[in-house]
Formats: sequence, C-alpha cells, structure tokens
Amino acid sequence: MALTPARTMPGVLELLPLDQIAFQRMLDVIRRNYERFGFLPIETPVIEYSDVLLTKTGGETERQVYFVQSTGALNAVEKEGMPELALRFDLTVPLARYVAEHERELSFPFRRYQMQRVYRGERAQRGRFREFYQCDIDVIGKDALSVRYDAEIPAVIYSVFRELNIGAFTIQLNNRKLMRGYFESLGIVDGEQQMLVLREVDKLDKRGADYVRDTLTGEAFNLSADVAQKILAFVQIRSTSLKNAFDHLDALGAGPEAMEQGRAELKEVLNLIHAFGVPETHFVLNLSIARGLDYYTGTVYETTLNDHPQIGSICSGGRYENLAGQYTKSHLPGVGISIGLTRLYWQLRDAGLISTAKSTVDVLVTQMDEAQLPAYLALAGELRAAGVATEVVLEGGKLGKQFKYADRAGIRFVIVLGEDEIAKGVVTVKDLRREDQFEVARSELVKTLRVELEQAAAMG
Repeated sequence: MALTPARTMPGVLELLPLDQIAFQRMLDVIRRNYERFGFLPIETPVIEYSDVLLTKTGGETERQVYFVQSTGALNAVEKEGMPELALRFDLTVPLARYVAEHERELSFPFRRYQMQRVYRGERAQRGRFREFYQCDIDVIGKDALSVRYDAEIPAVIYSVFRELNIGAFTIQLNNRKLMRGYFESLGIVDGEQQMLVLREVDKLDKRGADYVRDTLTGEAFNLSADVAQKILAFVQIRSTSLKNAFDHLDALGAGPEAMEQGRAELKEVLNLIHAFGVPETHFVLNLSIARGLDYYTGTVYETTLNDHPQIGSICSGGRYENLAGQYTKSHLPGVGISIGLTRLYWQLRDAGLISTAKSTVDVLVTQMDEAQLPAYLALAGELRAAGVATEVVLEGGKLGKQFKYADRAGIRFVIVLGEDEIAKGVVTVKDLRREDQFEVARSELVKTLRVELEQAAAMG
C-alpha cells in the first residue's frame, strides 16, 4: 500500500517541542499581565453562524473566511450558496456576539481577555498565516465608557512587552476624531471621503510621503497640492516627550468640534498614561496612526520595536463606539488591543530576537539496573512532590545513550543511582550544560537540586 506523504498546508505554524515551550511562555507572560490588570478570560467557539460572523463585513473579509461544510444534508442556507457555519476570522466579531448574547449576565464595564486561534484564507506566502493566535483585551461599557480606559490599555501593553523582554519598544497614539476634525477644517467634510483619506495616510510609514501625496492629489481624491501638503505636515507630527506632545497639539490651532474633542481626549489619555507609570520614553504622539478598520472612532494605538521597524506593529487597537450594534439595540462602546502572537513569534525568531527554550523537564532519572526501578520511581516521586519536574527512564540501555537523550530533549540535570551510589548513600548529579558532575547525599538531593535550579533560572 502506498504511503500518504506527511505534510501540512501552507500558512500554519507547527513547532518542535522546545520552540513550542518558548511560544507557550510568551502566551503565559501575556496572560499573566492581562490578569494583573483585572481582565477576565473568555473563550468563544471556533465555529460561528455565517450570518452572525459576516454581519457588516465587506466582500474582502468574506473571501478570506473558511466556511464549514456540513457532512449531512444541506440546509436551506447552504442550498442558496453559503454554508451555514464558518470559522472565526478574528476575536472582535465573536466578542460582539458574546456581549450581545450575555448582556444581562455580565457586569459592566466588562473587562475580558481572549487568547485563541483564528482562521483566515490568506494567500500562502512567507510570514502570512491561515491559522494563528490572537491575544486580545477589551473593556466594554454599557451606554458610555470613560476615555480613562483608553489610557489604561497602553499601561497593559507596556507591562506585557517589558516582561517579554524582546527589545526597546514604543507605543504610538493618535485619535481619529482629531484627524477627522482636521480634515473637516481643510474642507474634507464627507464622512466617506474622510475615511478614504484616513486609509491613505495610514500608509505613510510603509509607502512614504511622496506616495501619499501623489495619491491624494491624483484622480482618486483630486485634492489640491496645498491641502495635500497640509495633511502631510499634520500626519508627520511625532512627539519626543509628554510636553512636546502637548505643544504639538496646541500648535494645531482651533478647529471644528470633532477636532477639539479629539485633542481633549488625547491630552487626557497622554496625561493618564504617564500617571499609570508608563515612562515617557515608551509612548509618543504619532498623527499618522489611523488603523485600517472602519469601526475605530477615537483613540488608536500601534506598538513597534525601536530597533526592528521592519517588523511593523506588534500590538494594535483602539476605541470604538458601538461594538455590538448589529446584534443589540444597547449602546456598547469599548476599547481594546490585539497581539497577533503567531506572526509576532515567527518574526522575532526570524530576526534572531528569541531562541529555543529549555525543556520544561528539570531532571532525568537514569536507569542503571532494572531491578532498582522501584527505587528510581520513588526518587522521582519525591522530586515531583517538591516541585521538580522529573522524567524517569523506564527502559534501560547504555548510560551514554540515556545522557544523549537528555541532551537532545533539553534536560539539564541527569541523576545516576547505581550500585556504588546506593552503597554510599549518595546520588550522582550530572549538569549537562556545565559538563560537570557531583555527588550529593541522598537525603540532601531535593534541597541541592532546588538551589541548582534556582541558580540556573537566575542565569537564564
């Protein structure tokens, strides 16, 4: 019988165990920091009803959705051409459905975090994933939500990436009300045209000023060279300190109501970010940040690594006024961020910023004599009871082969308990990283290993 080739489809990240440990530890850091700020976990199903998932989404989103084909008889919806069920493509739409469905059971403001896989029919190419983890937080209000929550989000971002320790980073902020109000002051008053201009200026850092200028003055927008230049001058504003950010905002001069609201919100958010303890070196005003999604209405964020700008935003999000308007008549404003962890991990590993982790197993107990297996199991049980992750070699073999196994599996400490050790009442501990070994009294093994593991952890 011919063998079926073992393969995975393009666009998925399948890791070896030690790489998976490194990925899992990033998940743990993110989860720990989300919980420190009082966010509560939820999970939603991978599969949602297609009509719920695709409400108010454009054709481009629908083309990227993985529909789920029933194995039974086609229902009425499927007969019309669209399967009843689909895989979620982000965590925001399921959150909207979740809040609308459980509105009466939730306490507001509702603070949730969600760390799950999502699925998109991305074109297969380097660094683009069809299955990937998103790690989201959102604060949802009932009827209203103070802009103060907009300032808390960067504090969470700072806490997460400081602990991840992947290099210097900067949280960049802007406000869509400020942008729309400024465009209005230049005569761009149509809401749809404002949105199109927003999308173009969001490309400034990627495409450059000349590209944006040519687009704005071209046939698609037909703006005057003077208006285009004023827009470019506006979106190229960057702050260097908190005071400098306020100076830039004040220098814009008076404007329409939306512009004044956006400026006031930005000032309050910037002040409170500093009060939350985020250093001025880690957040800046960047008036080109717009975010491509149409539902953002106020504060918007993007976070970048200072020394690796080519990676792009590693965490982004913003304020939206009506999260679940397509599902409920209630007004549910919110603010949140998302970390696309799968892509971030891949980019960091590709850039050499993270490496393979050590094994989650602390100790391997070797087998010198099959007759002593009960003693090895008892020793392992004692270590586990003391919080030391321990594996036992259950099938014997040459000791060198057992050491080689431990080395390849990333296990640092190996225990040898042979006839000589039993006779002397000691245990031999071999440190594969330092390539040395020592004897320790059997009664002192747990204490000694704890010290060794603490020192190893401190040294990384």
